[in-house]
Amino acid sequence: MQKITVIGTGYVGLIAGLGFVKWGNEVVCLDVVPEKIRKLQQGICPIYEPGAEVQLSDGLASGRLRFTCDAKEAVEHGDLIFLAVGTPEAPDGSADLKYVYRAADEIADYMQSYKLVVDKSTVPVGTARALKEHMARRLAQLGKDIPFDVASNPEFLREGRAVGDFNNPDRIVLGVFSEEAEKRLRALYKVFSRSNKPIVVTSPETAEMIKYASNAFLATKITFINEIANLCEQVGANALEVAAAMGKDGRIGPKFLHPGPGYGGSCFPKDTKALADTGVKYNAPLTVVESVIAANQRQKERAARKILDYYPEGATVSFLGLSFKPETDDIRESPAVAIARELLDSGRFTLRLYDPKAMENARAELGENPRLVWCSSMAETLEGAGAIVIATEWSEFRSIDFRRLPPDTVLFDLRNIYYKEDVVAAGMKYYGTGIC
Repeated sequence: MQKITVIGTGYVGLIAGLGFVKWGNEVVCLDVVPEKIRKLQQGICPIYEPGAEVQLSDGLASGRLRFTCDAKEAVEHGDLIFLAVGTPEAPDGSADLKYVYRAADEIADYMQSYKLVVDKSTVPVGTARALKEHMARRLAQLGKDIPFDVASNPEFLREGRAVGDFNNPDRIVLGVFSEEAEKRLRALYKVFSRSNKPIVVTSPETAEMIKYASNAFLATKITFINEIANLCEQVGANALEVAAAMGKDGRIGPKFLHPGPGYGGSCFPKDTKALADTGVKYNAPLTVVESVIAANQRQKERAARKILDYYPEGATVSFLGLSFKPETDDIRESPAVAIARELLDSGRFTLRLYDPKAMENARAELGENPRLVWCSSMAETLEGAGAIVIATEWSEFRSIDFRRLPPDTVLFDLRNIYYKEDVVAAGMKYYGTGIC
């Protein structure tokens, strides 16, 4: 058992804290939002993530998991302190590190013995080294002569599958400055020794780059197939068949080759922009990544334009899906929300909206509007709509009975979850992504 502190109970911090407890460690999670801490103490999970609520309940019942707003308590508890605070996008596209440095200051202020500070937040290359120097200066100002280490241990969690990913990772990346830091982190991750999960030990700068490069590559793969899909629509090819054949090539693989309205979420948009910003700062422009960012924005606009062009006078639209992907309530940078907002801003559409988990977040984002009808089920959403837009591929959206809909209904299947021939056979019109 190790004593661990996790600073930040957002998506990354909470999943990490729950995972560490499951492995038998004693964990204290710190956050600055009292209401969030109160809910967590009551076993109420602030995010929708399959499996998280069960782990939260189990962790609290074990007595090895605590939540607090008391920074002194949290810092004094942990020998390993994981930073999982937000690194939001700054106005210039760079990562805003103010919460990272604020957490580092609190650690320096309250630490009385050796601490290993581990950055799990996604941060620009060079942050671990800068953080180490920052903490050393802070300790010196406080007159403290206490040893400490800083390391980088980036997360590779997929929203909707984060609990499984944490407990069954493809690899563990450890960016360390010292043998002591490596030893302590290897001890923490020894739970994977029997399953032979690869542990990559490298410099902190390399670890930080691995995280950004991985996300940028996946975003590039998504954007590439989206642009191929756009071309397929113009030349009469089928993007799904193209993607399937491409995926048979072992050098390419089938994952992330799914045409759609663009990527979103808390990672890809922010991380690609931060990486591009780093390239500019170091005079090594990442032109591919810059093009991906621009193309992804165009993809969202293109999806909305299909609907706007088809209905120049407007229509009532059944809008299915608001989260950026299924199995999450996260709407950050969601293509679905962006498309809904563009339709709404045109002033021509009434949107009947439904998402299995993201309704509350989407309502806060889109606000109240007489042209927005918030529905409680898919069936209610489909009532009285002349068009259907599938913007997020939730499983329940695969069960629409088209025979019960008017034959002149138009389906904009932005995620390609239906076969065109089946929809057309029901007397409806079908528009997918990359399917002419």
